[in-house]
Amino acid sequence: MRSTTIHLHTAFHIAPVDPRLFGGFLEHMGRAVYEGVYDPTSTHADADGFRTDVLDALRRLGFTVVRYPGGNFVSGYHWEDGIGPRDRRPLRIEKAWDSKEPNRVGTDEFMSLCRTMGWQPMLAVNLGTGTAEEARNWVEYCNGPTGTPYGDRRAANGHPEPYGVKLWCLGNEMDGPWQIGHCAAEEYAARAKAAARLMRTVDPSIETVACGSSATQMPTFADWDGRVLEHLEDTADFISLHRYVGNWTDDTRNYLAVTNSIDRQIEDIDAVARAAQAKRKSDKRIHLSFDEWNVWYKTFDIEGNSARGQFPAHLIEEVYNLEDALVVAGFLHSFVRHADCVKVANLAQIVNVIAPVLTRGDQLLIQSIFFPIEMFAKRRRGISLRTVVDGPRYRSERYGEVDEIDCSAIVDGSRLHVFVTNRHLAEAAAVTLTVADRGIARVDGAEMLTGPGAKAENSFAEPGVIRSVPFDSVTIETGQARMMLPPLSFAAVTLELA
Repeated sequence: MRSTTIHLHTAFHIAPVDPRLFGGFLEHMGRAVYEGVYDPTSTHADADGFRTDVLDALRRLGFTVVRYPGGNFVSGYHWEDGIGPRDRRPLRIEKAWDSKEPNRVGTDEFMSLCRTMGWQPMLAVNLGTGTAEEARNWVEYCNGPTGTPYGDRRAANGHPEPYGVKLWCLGNEMDGPWQIGHCAAEEYAARAKAAARLMRTVDPSIETVACGSSATQMPTFADWDGRVLEHLEDTADFISLHRYVGNWTDDTRNYLAVTNSIDRQIEDIDAVARAAQAKRKSDKRIHLSFDEWNVWYKTFDIEGNSARGQFPAHLIEEVYNLEDALVVAGFLHSFVRHADCVKVANLAQIVNVIAPVLTRGDQLLIQSIFFPIEMFAKRRRGISLRTVVDGPRYRSERYGEVDEIDCSAIVDGSRLHVFVTNRHLAEAAAVTLTVADRGIARVDGAEMLTGPGAKAENSFAEPGVIRSVPFDSVTIETGQARMMLPPLSFAAVTLELA
């Protein structure tokens, strides 16, 4: 048995945890929208065609902000196709996935869904085949009052009150050669600056997210980000990060160490953003929007004919196991540890497409990655604290040396939320939590996620193999918390401070 001590001090703040760190992403891709959140043929459909069983599951995840409608999809999407009477909306062969898009769900339907779910909308504008004026008009449709041309169109479509969308993405992954309208950094920055300036003539209060490097393995990683931010000057409020990870070599120990690389990606881009700020001699700090992140490596069926002409196409419907869930917990650890610079993060995606929830007909399956997100979501309020981990470490082949115990912590008044992952494949870990300036009075609730093995997964036939359960073995001794974590497990613990 290996012992680890986690040292905390309630005055050693990183930053308040922005609620928008716990966001999602809904793209018109595969079965995310159609047969995902929206299926008027389902026995679970409400009066608007949304699946109540899916929405009930997503409520448990407490998403605060949801990005829409893409993703690669947005670089060929014209938002006016998705408004007005549904029977008059055009059927398109959309350009990203080469599948049919009937436009039955568009701006007004998504806004209705956001109201139902309590989500803040985060819209991405088309800077691939779209124009700055088209982006500006979308802001007016969403935020303009009646008496303006597009505000009147919204009212004519049954929505007289402005939606007040404050968060706007200036395109998507424009550094990627796969992206419709791909261009050099300077050209993208010129498009983004023109769009942002026009958009702000409608609503000066909006926040904008510039496209950063779409992957760490891109040859232009970090260089693209710096050039974009220098040319955008102070037009943007955020720079985006995207990251998909996987166990490509079937090496669980190496895979669980990917948190090193996630931390490094955040710190590298934050450094680039700060350097660009210094070059501009600006007081405005550009924060990070990690607006696509997830595990994705098993279902690369996006090439070829898998989607061509289909509706809805079955695309990248990943099945997740226990080790994937622990890596998802690792992403969330990293976001909390970097709460000073990461202010928005969006799980990609929320239903069917690399998602925590799968549908099959009228059935619904909760996947393993659902649970760490839910466990964090219950305990996300407060200020991120610096953690010092004193315990065994191991060296991974790809990502270097890491602690056996991965962790993060949030303090909220007299309550302390601690999140702990045991990465060891076979050994339990004895963990002691000590708070230098405060004693710990009692346990105020704890959950644990574990399972019969790294590859264990839920299925429609066996839906309860991986799930969160009460964690009853946390004890308080002389003002410290002690717990025994099984191998390959994640715990979320709430403590009351003395």
